[in-house]
Amino acid sequence: MHPTAAVAMSGGVDSSTAAWLLKEQGYDLGGITMVLFPGGKDCATLARAVAGQLGIPHYTEDLSSLFLERVIDPFVQEYESGRTPNPCVSCNRALKFGALLDRAQELGRDKLATGHYVRLETDSGSGRWLLKKAAHLEKDQSYVLCRLTQGQLSHSLFPLGELSKEEVRAIALSHGLASARQQDSQDICFIPDGDYAAFIRRHTGRDYPQGHFVNEQGQILGEHTGLIGYTVGQRRGLGISSSCGRLYVKEVRSTDNTVVLSGNERLYTRALTARQPNWIACSPPHAPLRLRAKVRYRMAEQPCTVEQTGPEEIRVTFDQPQRAITPGQTVAFYDGDTVVGGAVIEKGEPL
Repeated sequence: MHPTAAVAMSGGVDSSTAAWLLKEQGYDLGGITMVLFPGGKDCATLARAVAGQLGIPHYTEDLSSLFLERVIDPFVQEYESGRTPNPCVSCNRALKFGALLDRAQELGRDKLATGHYVRLETDSGSGRWLLKKAAHLEKDQSYVLCRLTQGQLSHSLFPLGELSKEEVRAIALSHGLASARQQDSQDICFIPDGDYAAFIRRHTGRDYPQGHFVNEQGQILGEHTGLIGYTVGQRRGLGISSSCGRLYVKEVRSTDNTVVLSGNERLYTRALTARQPNWIACSPPHAPLRLRAKVRYRMAEQPCTVEQTGPEEIRVTFDQPQRAITPGQTVAFYDGDTVVGGAVIEKGEPL
């Protein structure tokens, strides 16, 4: 009896190579493609072509209404409330390793494989599934998977965790896979041009009222064009000249439609509170843990102390102040190359 798996195939080189590797390992394999946009079945064409090359069945699963409900609408609501979410983290938890995994199991496939650059192990002592960084750190994607549960990880496969991007593309090219020369996707899939504010205006059909830019003392510095256009740490596009030097967004305040500006030095924070903690490598801790954490995808982890302060709340205190800790973003915790867990940032604490 061969082990069974479905591969989440996007039509890209990573998921295509993941499928080829599992086929070589003897898996009874099927390809499955999420359709995330109404009328978006064309996105499955390349994935279907690769599945055909591999001689495996291919399925499409229309998750567009669920994607709207669980990813896009919450993304918009967070921006409207002055927060900056990471929709990829939400999508992985709710859709790819949620609804798509459910569908794979309905098709008789025990595991769902993806082209993420991470590794998966089991802890022989505790029996827990451990999410590990990729062997090649320049491609590591563990941050966007830090909110996966033990149940989800137990039915996951990550065939690319030991490989570099160059090795993955070389495999695809050497076997003539149809997606071998596909370029990597950039930015958020439903906002390919990166203009979040324009997307939100199109999506909601709403105009967002102007409001005040103020300094930390409350002095009015100018007018902003709508809260959805700003995030903590932003400098470009403010349109404010000041005798105080360069100004940055310190706070986006939905309660009074105000954007607070400050100098760069005022963006640094030693601690944050976060909600909805997800513990992967351990149970919720009863004592403070010494770990490393990062508060955005593209940054190096920083030494910190993590403490569970309530059933759904944690506090992270960094050894050194961190710049532009942003409400709505994800904080991920690490112990060496092991992902201990992750949570959603509520706010940074003043120095």
